[in-house]
Amino acid sequence: MTINIKNISLEDLGYSEFFESSRKALTAGNNAVARVIAEYKEAYRVKDTTGEYLAKITGKQMFKAVSREDYPAVGDWVAISKPDAALVVIQSVLPRKTILKRKYSNKSESQVIASNIDTAFIIESVDRDYNLNRFERYIALATDGKIKSAIVLNKIDLISESELNIKISQIKDRFNGIEVIPTSTVSDDGCNKLAVYITKGKTYCFLGSSGVGKSTLINKLLGENSIKTASISNSTGRGKHTTSSREMYFLENGGMVIDNPGMRQVGMTESDSGIDSVFDEIATLSLECQFIDCTHANEPGCAVLAAVEAGIVDQNKYVNYMKLKKETEYYEMTKLEKREKDYKFGKFVKNAKKQMKDY
Repeated sequence: MTINIKNISLEDLGYSEFFESSRKALTAGNNAVARVIAEYKEAYRVKDTTGEYLAKITGKQMFKAVSREDYPAVGDWVAISKPDAALVVIQSVLPRKTILKRKYSNKSESQVIASNIDTAFIIESVDRDYNLNRFERYIALATDGKIKSAIVLNKIDLISESELNIKISQIKDRFNGIEVIPTSTVSDDGCNKLAVYITKGKTYCFLGSSGVGKSTLINKLLGENSIKTASISNSTGRGKHTTSSREMYFLENGGMVIDNPGMRQVGMTESDSGIDSVFDEIATLSLECQFIDCTHANEPGCAVLAAVEAGIVDQNKYVNYMKLKKETEYYEMTKLEKREKDYKFGKFVKNAKKQMKDY
């Protein structure tokens, strides 16, 4: 179900004074604005108060882009021009209020998953996907992007009530004050609570591995099977990548939800602030370490290691903290190496041009 296009306003699509101020500051400030609601190969779909349009970016934008982050992403607000009725041209991307990104596999670049999100629903199924460390990873990425997180425990029809209560207790012990919503698309348990959580004009992103039920949950919220779904693979026990592109859907109550392809790997970017926020207990203890640059690995006088040995800090939580920190440091290191290579190459080209001119 979608919002009635005749009555829609930009505010219904999530537009606010933050974006309006940004639009006025841009050189393309006289252009109309629209929201990116789907991303395809070399094309996008955008929505404004008049309808939905296929959109492309200009060659100038491609030339100026330094990385993938400079390209539009689902959730972005963009300044557009309309050369004809069927196609619009994206002239510029408005600054993002919030952003969710991850590191590409085996690359130093980061990938924007979605932008301008109010809440990230981190979904795990209770049967084969349940993992507290993975929750921490997603929450750290969301927190770093200034996005609120909520946990959805799906497929609760597969376990007993006592088993479910144990998992909920584990989550609440590990994460302070986070909302936990148990759901089942088979019995419909919790689906109404999830629907009530979503409010008009707000944007929500569904994150999780393949097969946890993201698309099925969105179909339940839509009240129709708009998104194609598939079963778990019997041979691998893993979910199949049914959702192949990111897309925004509009609920009858005016809320907006973004479906994402399943992610088996969630690489950390420069998420130091997000990690410190999720692991606030460890971050606070680190202030008491003997050395200001303590790595919490084997230094004497480390308050974090002492707390782990005393049982004050959970061993698994400490191990995951160290792992995420190392990933973040590695990402930063590879970024610096890339900048150094770009600088050296630029210097080489400049000298080559000078020599050619002299010759």
